[in-house]
Formats: sequence, structure tokens, C-alpha cells
Amino acid sequence: MDKLGFALCGSFCSHVKALDVLRALVGEYDVVPIVSERASSTATRFGEPGALLAELEAITGHKPVTRVEEAEEFGPSRPLDALVVCPLTGNSAAKLAHGITDTAVTMAAKAHLRSNRPLLLALASNDAMSANLSNIGVLLNRKNVYFVPMKQDDPVKKPHSLVADFSLVLPALEAMKRGEQLRPLFL
Repeated sequence: MDKLGFALCGSFCSHVKALDVLRALVGEYDVVPIVSERASSTATRFGEPGALLAELEAITGHKPVTRVEEAEEFGPSRPLDALVVCPLTGNSAAKLAHGITDTAVTMAAKAHLRSNRPLLLALASNDAMSANLSNIGVLLNRKNVYFVPMKQDDPVKKPHSLVADFSLVLPALEAMKRGEQLRPLFL
């Protein structure tokens, strides 16, 4: 069974959908959960961080990785066959685009990519088509980086927002394993 990293960033409103995706992956992969420090420590109207961590462990059978030091192992010493970041915030996209590794998620991605392994990104960002557009462009051109197809979730109220179609994570993962970007990229 392939070993898959499944990382969550702080797009808290997307966590319910991300957990549904995770449940679908667990039957096919040995999944290691990775959580950004913000997502693992912030209480929001969408839930408590302790509940999220407990649910991730219950779903995967693995204690979530929440610290940079733990995530650094996902290079040569603790390889993953693939890594999915779902959801990926605009903040974390900017960090990945510029090589900043100050969270468990960004460190796991860096360690994973330095071993030439594939990374799948499921974006959820309110500024994707403004402040973060250049970062998305950088990541689209990076070797071994793939995106889950995305769309505007509310073009009127959030005209700069893009969010991955979470129902396409599994097909995007299968395409990535073949070395292909699932198309169309923008729905």
C-alpha cells in the first residue's frame, strides 16, 4: 500500500470537505496526517483544534504531524509516495512558491519535493486571483507540483477567490501518479 501524506492548512471552512476526502483515501493508502501550526492550534467557529487532531488520528490511525521538526523527516529518511495538501491556503501557497518552510506543512512539502516525489495542491484562497496569482503561476511551473482543478466559489461576493473542487482530489491524485495534470485546471 502506498504511503500518502495528507496535509491541512488553515482554510478552516474547508476542513469538513477535506476530511471527507481523507476518509476516501484511507482505504487505498496508508495516510499520514500533517497539520499546519495554525490549523492545529486555532479555535474557530468551524471547530476546536483538539477535535480536528483527534479526528485525523481516528481516521488514519496515525498521530498528526504538527511541528516543523517532525515534518523534516519526509525527505529521504521517511519517504512518502505522494503528498496532498488539502486545503492549501494562499499564505501557504506563497510560502511554497518562495521556499519558506516555517510550518509543518511547508516543511513536509519541501522535504518531499527534494526527493523528486509528487505534490498535489488543493487550493482554497480568497486572494488567489489577486495577491496570490503570481505564486500560483510559480507553483504551476514547478516540477512535481500538481493542482486539483479549481473554480471561483462566489464570483460576486468573493471575486478574487479560487477553491479546488474537492470531489476531484482522487482523480487528480491518480493523474498525478501518471505524471499528468488533471484538466481542465480551471472549471
